[in-house]
Parts: sequence; C-alpha cells; structure tokens
Amino acid sequence: MKIVILDAATLGADIDLSPIGVLGEMTVYERTDVAQISARLADADVAVVNKLKMNEMTLDGAKKLKVICVTATGYDNVDIAYCASRSVAVCNVPAYSTDSVAQVTLAMALSLTTHLFAYRAHVTSGGYTAGGVANCLVPVYHEISSLTWGVVGGGGIGRRVAEVARAMGCRVLMCRKQPETEFEGADLDTLCREADIISLHVPLTDQTRGMITKERIRAMKKGAILINVARGAVADEAALAEAIEAGHLGGLGIDVFEREPFAADHLYCRIMDRENVCLTPHMAWGAFEARARCVSTVAENIKAFFVGEKKNRIV
Repeated sequence: MKIVILDAATLGADIDLSPIGVLGEMTVYERTDVAQISARLADADVAVVNKLKMNEMTLDGAKKLKVICVTATGYDNVDIAYCASRSVAVCNVPAYSTDSVAQVTLAMALSLTTHLFAYRAHVTSGGYTAGGVANCLVPVYHEISSLTWGVVGGGGIGRRVAEVARAMGCRVLMCRKQPETEFEGADLDTLCREADIISLHVPLTDQTRGMITKERIRAMKKGAILINVARGAVADEAALAEAIEAGHLGGLGIDVFEREPFAADHLYCRIMDRENVCLTPHMAWGAFEARARCVSTVAENIKAFFVGEKKNRIV
C-alpha cells in the first residue's frame, strides 16, 4: 500500500506520523503546489490531505487512488461527486478538535469582552506607570454572565461552546437546522439581533456560504462581538471589516479566512492592529492533543477501508 501525505506541514512538525506510516509505504511532503498534486499521487493508493483541493483537475493522474483521507472534519476542499464517480472513497475525522476549538472560542470571547488587549497596552506603553493611579477602568467591560451568547451551529463544537457559555452564566441562543431542546432555540436573524456575542460553528455548504451577510451584520447590536472559527466564507469578510471601522461591532475574533492565508491587500489588514480585533492563523483546531487524535483516526480510517469496513466515510 502506497500512502502519500501531501501537506504534512499543516499538521505541525511535532506530531508523530508513524501510526499512518506503519500501514504501508509512506511518502511525506511538507507542502504541495496544486500543479504537483496529480504527479505526486500517480502511484498512490491513499492520499492524506488537509487543505488542498481534490477534484477532477488535481486527481487526473491519480489512476490508482482508492481512498482520500482528510485530516479535518470539514471536507469542502474535496469534490465528493467526482470522487464518487471514480469510486474513490473519502473519509474525514469527526469530533477530534471539539475541545480545542471551544477553548480558542472562549479565549477570544473573554479577551474581547474584557478588553484585555487594551488594558495590556495601557501597561506596556508606560501609560499605567506614568499615570500615577493604582488602577485603570477604561474601556468599561461587563461581566459575561450579563450577556447573551448566540451559537450558530449545533454540532459537537457548537454544543460544547454553548455548555461553557451557560456555565459562565450567559443566556444562550442556539441556531441549528434541527429543533433545539437543551438550549433556547432561535433563527439566525433573531440570534443576530439579540446576541451580544455570536460565534460561528458550521461547515461550509451551499446553505451556509455567505450566511452572515452585510444586512445581518448591520442588524447586530452596536458593540456586539462576532467570532468565526468555522470557515471564512460563511461570513462577508468585507462587511465585517467595515463594521469594525464604523464602530458598529465591538469586537471581532477570526481564525478562518476565505483565502488562507489572506492577501496583503485584504481589508483585514486595515483593522488587524486594533485592540478589539483578534485574528489568528487557522489554529483553533490544532491543540497538540487534537492533532494527535486526528492522525490516529486517519490511521484507523485507512485500516478500516482496506479490510472492507466503513469508518468515517463520506462516500
């Protein structure tokens, strides 16, 4: 069995890939350009991939390919219909990063609601020392227990965030496709109008693409905080940047971007140094423990496929 890992750098240099390597002849590429994918998979039985596009163009030369293992829960980078037409199986890794993403979501929410960047800057700039006052209470912040937290997406990550928000005393609104019984259910428009903190935890699909529109951003409370740890394309990035510049949104926490990394002329470059903006490099999923679980599950997916079992199969 020939296994090719196309973009190992996305998993981190500290992660042991041997659970996959012991299953066959493994070739590891730290990075792969789009133009190299087809050739590098020419003799592969298994492709292990994180972010690279898997479609008719990139898989044209992969004549022996039997299974694609995505090292993520989301698989919007894979043309599922094309893979099905080629009888190429696709597997993902569900639930491995729930705690990691929830932790980063909470960290962003607490930092932005408490204005930690602003208070830290007051000290590091020398303003605190020069001021001669024992404390500084500007900008004003509020106890998180007084706020409404809107969670968009009722999967494992969204529910974990909702549990944490409730444990901290927030009123929690939950927007999901299915009827909600554990938390207070709300449609997206109601959630956008009523929540003080909004966090996004949905996969990128035809239904979720662009769901956070300019109109919904305008409908949010003045001073609301929006956190996106889902996919960049679920929100109007330009409208978010403009809402920060206009002072409508009180804070923005973004870990995912429509283009990764975003370009040097992206609107986010105009706001990234602001104290109420926290941009991170698609790292929320990547706690060490989560990445180790991911590799282990990919190995289990490969083993299951070659003994005729279906494990985490998308197609």
